[in-house]
Order: sequence, then structure tokens, then C-alpha cells
Amino acid sequence: MTQMPQKVVLITAPEGIAEELAKEVVEGHLAACVQVFAGGLSFFRWDGEVQAERESLLICKTTSDRIDDLTRLMTLRHPYEVPELLVLPVEAGLPAYLSWMVEETSPYRT
Repeated sequence: MTQMPQKVVLITAPEGIAEELAKEVVEGHLAACVQVFAGGLSFFRWDGEVQAERESLLICKTTSDRIDDLTRLMTLRHPYEVPELLVLPVEAGLPAYLSWMVEETSPYRT
């Protein structure tokens, strides 16, 4: 089976900056679409202690070709020392939507 170029990227961010990051990602054609789900409560261990933070979940629809640029942007702009950024494969989808994802993430788009 041929691996598809489309990917879903999960990123968590503080609620105050999540929408700003999402807009920057789409404006830069690093993702065709970013959905922001606010109000999540994340529990995690940091500096040896269990922490809890209100976060938004960004679900980015992108392609393999844009992962490095998306990662670079998050490294520069994300306020966390170690931001969550997980890349998931897309196995199938509506063909028109999958094509749209590729078109919208083209770095040569004007």
C-alpha cells in the first residue's frame, strides 16, 4: 500500500495563544486547516511533579512536505520548552478533501 502524503498533527498550546498559532499555520500554508478545541485539561509530569494546565488542542491537516516547517515554527513560536507535536498518518479520506489538503499546503501557492 502506498503511503499517503496527508498527515494529521496534534499540538497542545495555552488557550491564550492557540488561535494565534492556528492562524499563523494556515496563513503560512503549513496546514490546510487547523481546528482549535479549547478548554481541555491536561495532566502531565514536569520537573518531577504532576502538573495540570488548561490547554487547547490544535488538530492540523497537512502533508509530509510541511512537517519540518511546521515543527520549526512551533519550536520558534510555541511558549512551551517542550511542546507537544505528534504526527499521525492518514490512511484514507474523501478524495476531494485529500486533494484540497495537498493544494492548500503547497509552498508554491500564491
